[in-house]
Amino acid sequence: MNPRNNKRIAFIGAGAIGGYVGAHLAKAGLDVTLIDQWSQHIDEIKRNGLHFSGTVGEYSVPVRALHIHEAQSLTYHPVDIAIVCTKLYDTAWATMLVKQYLAPGGFVVTMQNSVVEDIVAGIVGWGRTVGCIASTMSAEAYAPGRIIRTRQPGGSSYTIFRAGEIHGRITPRLTELVAMLNLVDSAKATENLWGERWGKLVANTMTTGVSGVTGLNLKTVLQDKQIRGLAIKLGAEAIRIGLAQGYAIEPVRRLAPEVWLKAGDGDSSALAAVEQAIQIELQRMTEAAYSSTTQDLRKGRRTEIDYMNGFVAAKGEEIGIPAPTHQRITALVKQIERGELKPHKDNVASLI
Repeated sequence: MNPRNNKRIAFIGAGAIGGYVGAHLAKAGLDVTLIDQWSQHIDEIKRNGLHFSGTVGEYSVPVRALHIHEAQSLTYHPVDIAIVCTKLYDTAWATMLVKQYLAPGGFVVTMQNSVVEDIVAGIVGWGRTVGCIASTMSAEAYAPGRIIRTRQPGGSSYTIFRAGEIHGRITPRLTELVAMLNLVDSAKATENLWGERWGKLVANTMTTGVSGVTGLNLKTVLQDKQIRGLAIKLGAEAIRIGLAQGYAIEPVRRLAPEVWLKAGDGDSSALAAVEQAIQIELQRMTEAAYSSTTQDLRKGRRTEIDYMNGFVAAKGEEIGIPAPTHQRITALVKQIERGELKPHKDNVASLI
């Protein structure tokens, strides 16, 4: 299927991921519009395009951009594919914004972390909701109009995008979406969206809150033996809760969920497998990679912790499986948000 078609694509949220993916689709010749509430960012994109640096080299891409208050112009250009890339707590209003501008047959793609498909479907309907995981893209919008990618692209060695229908079938629109995303980096259609979703949530919650609480970059979180032990503990807790909910969890950081459970119990062979997988992952990472939680805390913004570690803890409480480590990480991030703590490795000493 030829991905270079006349479909109109809108990204609601033009930060690190939305800006990166949207601009690279535009670079490939697709009709893309970026929409964001960061006014200086949109102004800079309008003037000079989006500037990229880091593991992808340095270059700029011109792309159409709109302020939130300019989104009403979409009345004259209905959206075929709306990709939501906002912070998790902004999902509802972002979906509501674009709903009124969807073309007949148009649909919404959730290109975010955690599990938000139910929020989107509650607004546009399950039939107009498609999920997409962007795995290990690791980018940061560090200044207006500027995005740095801090991990090597996945390419043939690692699949970045995993898109799927709610019902698990491979549809023509899903095939078309995957063909588009392959213009940006490696992509595949999945019949197991929910297993991919929870697997990505496990991977995120192993490091994002820990990075925020300690102030360490993601590479150091995985390199430090004690901190890595904490990440394994978080992963095992999240996997138990996901399996109890019935998810067929996809591999997490290249390893089957069962390996992480055994590693969490101290199994030596499982710990060796984890060590090997992490060494492979470290090869794609740079020292500039910080979690979104760390980035938000640095910028004085609200974090997504309630939708990450907090979400895992809440789901565990619902089904009677405790997640004390996730609860504690969530509480520590909130203390930092309130100014009661400063990020430091000592914050997690009691959890190691």
